[in-house]
Amino acid sequence: MKTDKLIRRVIIAGGGTAGWMTAAALAKLLGKNLDIKLVESEAIGTVGVGEATIPTLHLFHQLLGIDEREMMAFTNATFKLGIEFENWKDVGEDYIHSFGAAGKDCWACNFSHFWVKGKQQGIDYDIGDYTKEHLGARLGKYAVSPRSERTHAYHFDASLYAKYLRMLAEKNGAVRIEGKIDDVQLDHDNGFIKALKLESGELLEGDLFIDCTGFRGLLIDKALHTGFDDWGHWLPCDRAVAVQTGKGENPVPYTRSIARESGWQWRIPLQSRTGNGLVFCSHYMNEEQALQQLLDNIEGEPLNDPRVIPFRTGTRRQHWNKNCVAIGLSSGFIEPLESTSIHLIQRSIVRLMTLFPSDGIKQVDVDEFNQLIREETENVRDFVVLHYKLTDRRDSEFWRHCRNMDVPESLARRMQVFEESGRVYQNGTELFGESSWLQVLLGQGLMPQTYHPIVDMMSDDELSRFLGSIRSQVRGVVDGWPNHMEFINHYCKARMD
Repeated sequence: MKTDKLIRRVIIAGGGTAGWMTAAALAKLLGKNLDIKLVESEAIGTVGVGEATIPTLHLFHQLLGIDEREMMAFTNATFKLGIEFENWKDVGEDYIHSFGAAGKDCWACNFSHFWVKGKQQGIDYDIGDYTKEHLGARLGKYAVSPRSERTHAYHFDASLYAKYLRMLAEKNGAVRIEGKIDDVQLDHDNGFIKALKLESGELLEGDLFIDCTGFRGLLIDKALHTGFDDWGHWLPCDRAVAVQTGKGENPVPYTRSIARESGWQWRIPLQSRTGNGLVFCSHYMNEEQALQQLLDNIEGEPLNDPRVIPFRTGTRRQHWNKNCVAIGLSSGFIEPLESTSIHLIQRSIVRLMTLFPSDGIKQVDVDEFNQLIREETENVRDFVVLHYKLTDRRDSEFWRHCRNMDVPESLARRMQVFEESGRVYQNGTELFGESSWLQVLLGQGLMPQTYHPIVDMMSDDELSRFLGSIRSQVRGVVDGWPNHMEFINHYCKARMD
């Protein structure tokens, strides 16, 4: 497939986080050569509960020249240093998956090999004592400066984030059109999308169409019938119920993920309120039971009516099909356990810009885009599936199912390699690095049987001093941080008008 038609008119179908991230990036970085229109309807709501991010968002913000303090104040944001997983390994057992690197690696192996031998020698410290962000999360401390590494992420109001990006997009020339899409018109010769017809009768003609219509997938699915690979056999949860409550007494700098008998509950602290939700499997729990369980386990009074969000985990077989690129929920969905939805939006946008078909759509670019996004999505899928598979819980039918289910071969290989050698398998391009895999593998209860022989080049005393010096360095940095909410009030206090 190759078209010689120049790409000048870009139509983005749908707003929300995905639509306005796309519009803001294209308008800022490619907008001088493009006519960018975004069509959305105020009558159609967005999912709008994606309130937690991961540190890769800094790269997107740098590209767009976004000021962190301004963005955080506008979106009611707090800092996020990781996720606490409660009851995942077993009821009553908790661990934190933090951002940042653990300890110090050497040329032959990562730090965990030194830590494993230390454990065997009786140096019994949590892996998190060797990571600044982990210790900071536990102590409720954090601060940034212009010289700081950007290893933190955010909790923010996703609706306000979309609004913030809309202002940036419109400032750079993107045009918003209010309206509902009534029909998607195709070119009968090649099957490409020609135009979107709105309920008002207005026709939006374009050269490239971005589908940000959420789970509906109006363009990529309803019009182009792009296939979908369902991953529900590996990720059994298929519903979420969400509600907001008032601000907690002492907001923590991490997301809480609390495993329940048929799913898990999130708790996300913003400056003025708390986001809450329960992700569950409808095969083991109905919506009424889920709603009641959530309301029984929140702090404070609800600020809105709870709503149920059905979803299906999986991915489009093609994220770019003909002249349509699906970004966000329309491209597929991996449940929000590790806060990866906004990251995958970002990656799709960046990939599209690096492969942007200004002089016509070429199949080689389409194939490369689809392969890269597919690989990244599958790597994220494996990381999330790991949390369910690697558990000691047997207290409910749901968890017994998760323990016994088959997993992707790629994940089974990682688990085997880690258990037998202590190595964390990496392909070099994936989102979650060694530190992330290490913390979750250990947190879920998988301890390596051995360590790399280079560790034995250190005597026991040398190893003890090496590990002790890292803990001291980490403690010294974290001791210098203020209480994270006190810092937020100084750095980026939200405007509560």
